[in-house]
Amino acid sequence: MSAISFPEPVLAAEAAEHAQPRGARRWYRQPALASGLILLGIIVLAAAAAPLLTPYNPIHQNLGASLLGPSAQHWLGTDQTGRDTFARLLYGLRTDLRIGIIAVLLPFCIGTVTGSIAGYFGGSVDTVLMRLVDIVVAFPFYVLIIALVFVLGPGQRSIYIAITLVGWVSYARIIRGEILVAKRQDYVLAARGGGLSSVRIIRRHLLPNVISQAIIYSMSDIVQTILAIVTLGYFGLGVPPPTPDLGSMINDGQNFLTTHWQLTTFPGLAVVVVGLSLSLIGDGLADLIRPGQS
Repeated sequence: MSAISFPEPVLAAEAAEHAQPRGARRWYRQPALASGLILLGIIVLAAAAAPLLTPYNPIHQNLGASLLGPSAQHWLGTDQTGRDTFARLLYGLRTDLRIGIIAVLLPFCIGTVTGSIAGYFGGSVDTVLMRLVDIVVAFPFYVLIIALVFVLGPGQRSIYIAITLVGWVSYARIIRGEILVAKRQDYVLAARGGGLSSVRIIRRHLLPNVISQAIIYSMSDIVQTILAIVTLGYFGLGVPPPTPDLGSMINDGQNFLTTHWQLTTFPGLAVVVVGLSLSLIGDGLADLIRPGQS
């Protein structure tokens, strides 16, 4: 039997399709990733455009207009000091998103460097670093964060320091585990045989192939960090007043839950929606880079 032949244009199209990076062909086919990006984009745009979306100052008090219900002037009403709830919600989102994202960057970098060193060199270096990781992991995340901020004092600086001291361990464990496997691959052995330095092997050959799992985890880590910020704000250990913060808004409105439920409900819903969007992005990224998917 003669072999079946295909027109050259068809073969060229198939070759071009297979030559494209997998992510470039599939990212828009991930409902979770697309939905999460759209949802987070809307939230970030709303927070960034807060001065355009509301004419009210989030810290300006007007005791003569306290505890007003939702209306055309105040979409979500006002709090007990007459501050516009919608304005405080937008500016509170801006504050918590900024702190949550920035607070993850430093632990990400420290954990990546530490995990790379521990996984690549092994031996006593790995033992010492992993014992330090075990000590930090032995304490519950939120309890340790609250304790550190309590000692350091309320404020953004204390939040950054506390989250950095606690959050780097997760990235170190992820990167270490990936490098323990990757450093046995042929391309790493060839790089060693070629006389490349350890720093160059880690930076140019290992990290580009193992860092994707840490990036995926960072999405859930931002959610955890924002929850920690909200928790600290609820207990009065977060961003000092009068700067709007979702945790402090929930705390301030809980005394009026039965009569003005929007004071606590909408800040709580904002936290849920932000967490949902980041979780969808993380799930979509995991599906996008999962081996065997096309």
